[in-house]
Amino acid sequence: MAQSDHKKFFENLSGAGKAIGVLTSGGDAQGMNAAVRAVVRMGIYVGAKVYFVHEGYQGMVDGGDNIEEATWESVSSMLQVGGTVIGSARCKEFRTHEGRLKAACNLVQRGITNLCVIGGDGSLTGANLFREEWSGLLDELLQAGKIDNEAVLKYSHLNIVGMVGSIDNDFCGTDMTIGTDSALHRIIEVVDAIMTTAQSHQRTFVLEVMGRHCGYLALVSALACGADWVFIPEMPPADGWEDLMCTKLSENRARKKRLNIIIVSEGAIDSNNKSITSEHIKDLVVKCLGFDTRVTILGHVQRGGTPSAFDRILASRMGVEAVLALLEASPDTPACVVSLCGNQSVRLPLMECVQMTQEVQKAMDEGKFEEAVRLRGRSFENNLNTYKLLAHRKPQSELPHSSFNVAVLNVGAPAAGMNAAVRSAVRVGITEGHKMFAVNDGFEGFARGEIKEIHWGDVGGWTGQGGSLLGTKRTLPAKYIEKIAEQMRINNINALLVIGGFEAYESLLQLSEARLHFEELCIPMCMLPATISNNVPGTDFSIGADTALNAIVETCDRIKQSASGTKRRVFIIETMGGYCGYLASVGGLAAGADAAYIFEEPFDIRDLQSNVEHLTEKMKTSIQRGLVLRNENSNENYTTDFIYQLYSEEGKGVFDCRKNVLGHMQQGGSPSPFDRNFGTKIAAKAMLWISRKLKETYRQGRVFANTEDSVCLLGMHRRALIFQPVVQLKEETDFVHRIPNEQWWLKLRPLMKILAKYKTSYDVSDSGQLEHVVRNRSKETENVAI
Repeated sequence: MAQSDHKKFFENLSGAGKAIGVLTSGGDAQGMNAAVRAVVRMGIYVGAKVYFVHEGYQGMVDGGDNIEEATWESVSSMLQVGGTVIGSARCKEFRTHEGRLKAACNLVQRGITNLCVIGGDGSLTGANLFREEWSGLLDELLQAGKIDNEAVLKYSHLNIVGMVGSIDNDFCGTDMTIGTDSALHRIIEVVDAIMTTAQSHQRTFVLEVMGRHCGYLALVSALACGADWVFIPEMPPADGWEDLMCTKLSENRARKKRLNIIIVSEGAIDSNNKSITSEHIKDLVVKCLGFDTRVTILGHVQRGGTPSAFDRILASRMGVEAVLALLEASPDTPACVVSLCGNQSVRLPLMECVQMTQEVQKAMDEGKFEEAVRLRGRSFENNLNTYKLLAHRKPQSELPHSSFNVAVLNVGAPAAGMNAAVRSAVRVGITEGHKMFAVNDGFEGFARGEIKEIHWGDVGGWTGQGGSLLGTKRTLPAKYIEKIAEQMRINNINALLVIGGFEAYESLLQLSEARLHFEELCIPMCMLPATISNNVPGTDFSIGADTALNAIVETCDRIKQSASGTKRRVFIIETMGGYCGYLASVGGLAAGADAAYIFEEPFDIRDLQSNVEHLTEKMKTSIQRGLVLRNENSNENYTTDFIYQLYSEEGKGVFDCRKNVLGHMQQGGSPSPFDRNFGTKIAAKAMLWISRKLKETYRQGRVFANTEDSVCLLGMHRRALIFQPVVQLKEETDFVHRIPNEQWWLKLRPLMKILAKYKTSYDVSDSGQLEHVVRNRSKETENVAI
């Protein structure tokens, strides 16, 4: 990476002579181990000593063997393990002054003045109090003769950086807490399994999920599975909800829907602050409707299992950021928490976040529920609004009536989450009063006139389906442009929503160019990026990429596990992605790979040789296996076979080699919670944009739109969801290799190298600014993190 003056590199930040303690506290959450691993390896990398504090604050108070120096090898094989390997505990003693005095003594004896705390708001509040009392505690220890003057001067202040590990996602200031995405994976696995058994019978399932004070898990899982009803503490149902719910359930049953799903957050309450339990709901349904009703309480299943790809990447990014924050901290820096905002890591003052989190509870206690939802942040509010839009079908009489027809189609290769996007678009379109039309088999089907009206009930149960139910083709419209224009006229199509990858982007460019010759194409058009390759310009994420990453990471876990019985083995795995190295790079970071070869970062025989040498050195340690990923089109000569043969030859006598081409397995499967939710939310947003554009461009009895801003791609860029005219994105595109010219995830590549013990440059110009908690962001920067 070329160093330039305006960029700031962490080489200038040295950890020499510093000691960092890392602990996990409070309830465990999947991904905590990935965070611990990142803190340890980044800490050692910059020359600091890093210590595990076992059993949370209890271990800090007890000292002794509970505070143990960590080595590079000691965090190997942690990445894929759920829970926390270093242990966590609730500690009453640390809440006392006496307990904190003991803890301070134990830390000073080892020279630890930097603490990285991974836990919930209680754990972080405790850490902040400890920091505020620190100098007083040292004075007391000096008086008691437990430490000397030199120690008081040398260790005069304590730096604290927090990372939030909580499956409930109940901490203000961050869009996602470590563990939330994995908990959603567990819930959705259960819901999908229940849906298959329930389809056989006419049944109602009441599912209770965790979240004593926060309804995030219940809300997002309801969105991700299309539940009939959801109960969360932030939005108690209005009085008389019992009759309303039963009416909705019986209406759904009358429409031949065999299955009803009701999701209840364990902290659900009614408007009088009275608890709503899953048993109460079951009894109500049985009594009023006589439906066969079952209750499933998920309990600690949600905390368990292996962390998702999202949680591993989030925790790894946060762990590295936490070490940087500790190195940059001064005595005046407030304790901070590393947070995620959209797709950016930010640092926020810990107590501002804690205060706001407490305000949410206060607002709920006082019955100010709208205020509570607002304080939860943009992401939560967005989820809630989308759920309300999609969950309940309004009677025809209550819908606005528009005379517009909107067509939806899929273009390119199938991607998990496409069906969730179609369902959302169809239902929001109907709610907006439009007639919705589904096109089968992309633009080929369009040209053949395979266009038919699609209704609310037709898309029921689509969120959890993988692939593309509408059918999809890679064919671009230019080939059939006259027939497409004719079909637009015959079916009176007034707007188009295209869901797909690079072909969808090229299709919209072709359609906008053809407007000069065909008036029928002068209509609003919007594209939603959906491709596992994540190679579309104008967006950081595409629908389907998260599901593909999880498939890759799951396979890598299994492959690594298969090596645990046979020592000294290196696996070379080929991923999909065309010329885009997203899956190989981000999958490599999440799976703990030693190297990932991609087209965007050219490599030669010297790089291959140095990787072999690096692995040879690694085999001398206790970690006797290696993992190397290669993007399918990274280099036409250094093929997967070539690399496999080279490694096999060069590694003779030191390690043996195996290769694996993952292929279309990455494209299939049930969509992940992230892809279901992302697809659902951006499709809803796109339909509202289409409605607005239709009204703006309706003149003298017809729609006429021919400006650049009426053909847009809706993507996520850094912290916001934005509509960008596709014509303007042409400048940002390498059409030969079908990739954007600039890709944000390339900045994550050095992280993978650092965590695999390579010397590298890491640009930190993006990080390091302490921000403040934003109370209410403007509508324009709506957040989309799930």
